[in-house]
Amino acid sequence: MNTPAAETRLRRFEELPGPRGVPVFGNLLQVESGRLHLQLEQWCKTYGPFFRLRLGPRRIVVVGDHELVAQILRDRPDGFRRTTRFEQIWTELGFSTGVFGANGDTWRRQRRMVMAGFDPGSVKRYHPSLQRVARRLVGRWEEAARKGSTIDLQADLMRFTVDAIAGLAFGADVNTLQSDEEVIQKHLNRIFPALFKRLFAPLPTWRWFRSADDRALAHSVGEVNAAVDGFIAQGRQRLAANPALREHPSNLLEAMLVAADEPDSGMDDKQVAGNVLTLLLAGEDTTANTVAWMIYLLWKNPEALARATAEVRRVCADGEPPTVEQIADLDYLEACAHETMRLKPVAPQNGMQALRDTTLGDVQITTGMIVIGLMRRDSVSEDFLQDAARFEPERWLADGQPGQAANSAKRLSMPFGGGPRICPGRYLALIEMKMAMAVLLNRFDIQDVGTVDGEEPRELLQLAMAPVGLTMRLALRQVEHEVAEAAG
Repeated sequence: MNTPAAETRLRRFEELPGPRGVPVFGNLLQVESGRLHLQLEQWCKTYGPFFRLRLGPRRIVVVGDHELVAQILRDRPDGFRRTTRFEQIWTELGFSTGVFGANGDTWRRQRRMVMAGFDPGSVKRYHPSLQRVARRLVGRWEEAARKGSTIDLQADLMRFTVDAIAGLAFGADVNTLQSDEEVIQKHLNRIFPALFKRLFAPLPTWRWFRSADDRALAHSVGEVNAAVDGFIAQGRQRLAANPALREHPSNLLEAMLVAADEPDSGMDDKQVAGNVLTLLLAGEDTTANTVAWMIYLLWKNPEALARATAEVRRVCADGEPPTVEQIADLDYLEACAHETMRLKPVAPQNGMQALRDTTLGDVQITTGMIVIGLMRRDSVSEDFLQDAARFEPERWLADGQPGQAANSAKRLSMPFGGGPRICPGRYLALIEMKMAMAVLLNRFDIQDVGTVDGEEPRELLQLAMAPVGLTMRLALRQVEHEVAEAAG
């Protein structure tokens, strides 16, 4: 019996090119976890859009073609899932699973619960809380400007995002911006790096003996879980004291609790806790890192910085943190955010595990195989986008008209993922980014953005990709004087 021609063209894992490994460990000893995304992108240049890796017993196919990556994303949750290793390590750390790590029917139930609090109408109700946090960020940076101090950009932006998420999502006034205490932030900052390090560790040494770092991590996990339990208890108390909140929740946590209490939801406070933690972790790192990269890229591109500044000062002429309506009018600033995420995506790779035999292009993928999609490879390639390496926000404004992202850039860049599991918080994340940038450009003049050593900021991957060592110096803008002049 002749084999169909289509089948003979399919390549198996063993037939794919890839870097040479060693017995037992495969390529595991070659992996530098902090720059893994750069290694994968470089190997993709060498071996093409499909190549193979072996990390111990795990067989991994790396895919750099954006159309095939999009195909994988659309095939979730039925065809692909988060890896079993990710789920194992997350649970082993002592956390409940939220919508980010959940799979199958559990993911579907959690997705419905989380989306109950992420619709645009709900986010608008949370807006005054975000404005309050933005005013605190202004106050912190005003003090630094008056003193001529150098700002640790990422640290301050993480304070902003922690305070914003705690207020928007949980109704909690954490207020790290007006304090030198970093209790919850310090504990949160240990989790993603530790999780990512363990995902690619050659041996699970933490299971055999606990180092000082492992003990500190365990303490941080306990503290974060206690804080999450506290947020949920406070939310329950508010709902009990004010039943009207069940119809109009004042924050995302209350909306999730109401959704979890629905008959046959299949959800309880444990699943709510998993999603509270997911929001804290994902909301802190991803948004803060994107804003840090955006500030750096604008500083390196003075014409774009001038245009963004002019837009902000025109739309927000009163100098206050923008309203919901003003946020919507900051079209060029949003284009800057999209262009930043194209060039510096905080998730430059996405690892998934096949739930069934399938094919990707001409490659056979078997059940259980891990596929890593490279999210940046094609979006910065001259093969697909003109002047792909340039920071050019205008490419997101088709024909110069706002609100119509250029099809090519939009198709190539997938910073929030894609398909059914696209990030549910993308709308809120964009609002946070625009809020932080608006108060910066409206209230200050940027004097310098750089690194301590004067070199380009290094990309560090710790589940989310961050710039290393970015600093900023600001000068106060005399808002009241300029506003009075404009009014006169």
